[in-house]
Amino acid sequence: MITSEIGVLFLAIVGLGLKLPYTELLFVIISIIIVNIYTWLRLKTDEDVRELEIFAHLTIDVLGITSLLYLTGGASNPIIWVFLLPLIVTGILLPQTYAWYMVMLTSSAYTILIAYNVPLPVLEPNISDPKLISSDVLHQLHIMSNQKYFNLHIFGMWSGFVFSAGLVAYFVVELSKTLREQERTLAEARENELRNERVVSLATLAASAAHDMGTPLGTMAIITHEVLQDYSQQKYPDLHEKMQILEQQITRCKSALSVMSESGGEMRAESGTIMSLVDYIDEVLLQWRTHNPNTKLSLVVKPSVYLPSQLIAERTLTHSIINILNNAAEATDTDKGIELHTYWDEQEVNFEVRDFGKGLPPKLLRYKGLEPMGSRKQGLGVGLFLACTTIKQLNGHIEFYNHLKTGGGCVRITLPLIPNEKKND
Repeated sequence: MITSEIGVLFLAIVGLGLKLPYTELLFVIISIIIVNIYTWLRLKTDEDVRELEIFAHLTIDVLGITSLLYLTGGASNPIIWVFLLPLIVTGILLPQTYAWYMVMLTSSAYTILIAYNVPLPVLEPNISDPKLISSDVLHQLHIMSNQKYFNLHIFGMWSGFVFSAGLVAYFVVELSKTLREQERTLAEARENELRNERVVSLATLAASAAHDMGTPLGTMAIITHEVLQDYSQQKYPDLHEKMQILEQQITRCKSALSVMSESGGEMRAESGTIMSLVDYIDEVLLQWRTHNPNTKLSLVVKPSVYLPSQLIAERTLTHSIINILNNAAEATDTDKGIELHTYWDEQEVNFEVRDFGKGLPPKLLRYKGLEPMGSRKQGLGVGLFLACTTIKQLNGHIEFYNHLKTGGGCVRITLPLIPNEKKND
């Protein structure tokens, strides 16, 4: 608006030769510039902008527009359309009460400008000596001058309408875009809150299940141990081997339940340590290997981006990656196994877990791990939902897609890194 005001003022004074109070007009424009500079500095502060402050700024805009119109013909100025702009902005941004206040303010300013204003200069015919021209010719010159003034006024009204329409369209589009972004941010916040509530409920159920299953597992462990003692390996090798497997599985269940029983805050404090990325990958694969020794795993590390980096190694993150590896191992073709592709730069690391099974189900691709799956088909259950939630809480990102050429599904995990500081020799 300021640029347009300066451009119109320059055109009126230089181009059309109108005698306007340009000193006063420049003073008003400079005042508007000062207010805009103050607004720009104000928006750099952390203090929230309130509705009353927005309305105060719009009121200052109306006063500035009124001052410009007062000095340039008042209500007869074709740029009178510009009063619609603060009214529309108020109607979009602020409650209805402020919109009615702005209607009264702009209407009052318009009414005052009808009676009080500095008239625009009249275009008189340029005649050196009117006595040398007859009255009829002089009358015709005045008619031509009035017609020129009327045409200039029509052109001004057209330009004012185009200018105002462009401003209205610009501000409406920008404000609508801002409102859509705010609605999207609120929707994401609501989704995160609902997802966190679901995670809390699942954690409560898990803790309750861990408490209820502790005693039965302890009883099973005692009976299994007694059976191993009663039936020696020399006399009953087949039974002894099966009971050993059963004892190992019971021990594994008890270990998992003990982890579930721990508080989330303690787990996070104990496991949230900074660790070398290479060492962390080795540790994750070592833990996964203890439970899946028979699954073929191909590790692919791209050497072109092999940079020494660190990340925050949390136990929940390790469980999430292991859970995704387990899902891939259950879904893949046994002969081909699974693949883990790893590459990183100074900012983030990417893990791609690929299998050679039938591919990820459409339901998972549609919901993208935002809610628990209804069944354990193809190894996809509540664990994947918890893994997605954990990765997002660590400011990471997870993607699901199927390979069209080779077949099978792929899960890509992106996590932020902590780059190593360069030390001087």
